[in-house]
Amino acid sequence: MTRRQLVGYFEEDSQVVHALRICRERGLETLDVVSPFPLHGIDEALGLRRTRLPWLTLIGGSVGLALGMALQYWSSASDWPLNVGGKPFNSFPAFVPVAFELTILGAGLCTVFGLLARTGLHPWRRVGPERLRTSDDRIALVVARRDASHDPRELRQVLFECGAVEVVEEELP
Repeated sequence: MTRRQLVGYFEEDSQVVHALRICRERGLETLDVVSPFPLHGIDEALGLRRTRLPWLTLIGGSVGLALGMALQYWSSASDWPLNVGGKPFNSFPAFVPVAFELTILGAGLCTVFGLLARTGLHPWRRVGPERLRTSDDRIALVVARRDASHDPRELRQVLFECGAVEVVEEELP
């Protein structure tokens, strides 16, 4: 059985948020909202929770800091101790620049790879149908029609009542 989706195109952002809330109240599965600009209130309307990406960044930065400090301590005090100007082998102020740089590197790499893994942005990702009109002035609301209990004419009517300019039915990729 092929799954179908309805894509409603809107011109006003307030109409999209209103339509999204009505679709969720009726138990419809809203797949996505495609917009050329950020929409305020769309996260709450979609039911998205806060991201955990800052925690991943903190972990990556902490690991980078720990590895930077451990690498420098091991290389200067344990593996190859050199007496440079009478400084102690484990001189913390000398370790700060490299530890800082590895903290930033670890945090950045964990953030980028975590974001790519979470969003599924990779070269072999299968992209859905193009919605070229959303790059200029339209906002698209994508609603899934999971089974035959949802009449497409009724869904179209709901989207048009909420202010949709156009409603198109597509097959899910």
